[in-house]
Amino acid sequence: MEEIKKNPATESEYLLEVKNLYKWFPIKSSFFKMTVGNVKAVDGVSFKIKRGETMGLVGESGCGKSTCGRTILRLLEKTKGEVIFDGQDISELSKEELRKMRPRMQIVFQDPYSSLSPRLPVGEIIGEAVREHEIVPPEEYDEYITRVMEVCGLPEYAKERYPHEFSGGQRQRICIARALALSPDFIVCDEPVSALDVSIQAQIINLLKQLQKDFGLTYLFISHDLSVVEHISDTVGVMYLGSMVEYAETEKIFANPLNPYTKALFSAIPIPDPDAKINRIILKGSIPSPANPPKGCKFHTRCDHCMEVCKYAQPEWLEVEEGHFCACHLYNTPEAQQRAEAAMAEAKAGETGPVQEQEVL
Repeated sequence: MEEIKKNPATESEYLLEVKNLYKWFPIKSSFFKMTVGNVKAVDGVSFKIKRGETMGLVGESGCGKSTCGRTILRLLEKTKGEVIFDGQDISELSKEELRKMRPRMQIVFQDPYSSLSPRLPVGEIIGEAVREHEIVPPEEYDEYITRVMEVCGLPEYAKERYPHEFSGGQRQRICIARALALSPDFIVCDEPVSALDVSIQAQIINLLKQLQKDFGLTYLFISHDLSVVEHISDTVGVMYLGSMVEYAETEKIFANPLNPYTKALFSAIPIPDPDAKINRIILKGSIPSPANPPKGCKFHTRCDHCMEVCKYAQPEWLEVEEGHFCACHLYNTPEAQQRAEAAMAEAKAGETGPVQEQEVL
């Protein structure tokens, strides 16, 4: 089988680069099936992940985290933007080229109960794609599956059993083994521990960290459990309503969150000390619809620091300190503030223009 060759001379320190990624889902009218709007699930997201590192992606439910992960892997086709994996734009690959690339990019789904076929034994679930992509010669297949299962903490006798015979934690190990069997470089972990008990969560997180150490894996770890993200991630990106609002190294962002939304999100982290006083930031209102997001800064409808410019001008993605990026008008440079005020003036003129004409008439 012809494989995609890696060229060490051209290797970047970043395995994955996402540039201005959009994924919009069209809203169709019920009768004529015309597109009457779009659900802006992923709305201009950019970030990079270094080889062998983990990026945590956090945010409220429905903010577009899982859609972002699936669009990166081309399980969903992007609306626009670039996804550069190991120097290649994934969206430019043909079906055959993408098929050859597939083993290097895998996903562990959120629900271990629904992501495994109930009709196949565990050995076949893990080995199905191994056989399809000819990862190992046929005579080594059985031994290879056993080895993968052992690495993921599964006994050999589990090969002949079916998913319904296992607990949630063991099923998630099967999902991890299925991904690992293809010798991937990059794995999207889509809330892999959210359906598990706390004690089992720790086992799965430790397994993922050990596999990363042993095999040099790169993870995009999607979660809304901030304590888990802090433990496993090297960098963290915060999403709100389809857009990235903050991105930095884990230590920086947890020690000094900049965006008001990030501050509110992090203030909700429980502290295991009954005497500790926590300054909770309670967000007002509910998250707006991604089909009709607010103008300007999407968070301005719930933000205590909302200024006039926030209602009209979208904040720019700026590097506030080295390696710490934030989209918020509170941290505008003089040039960015000037551009924001110009955008606000233009938006206001657009609002008042037609009204003035009517008055003249």
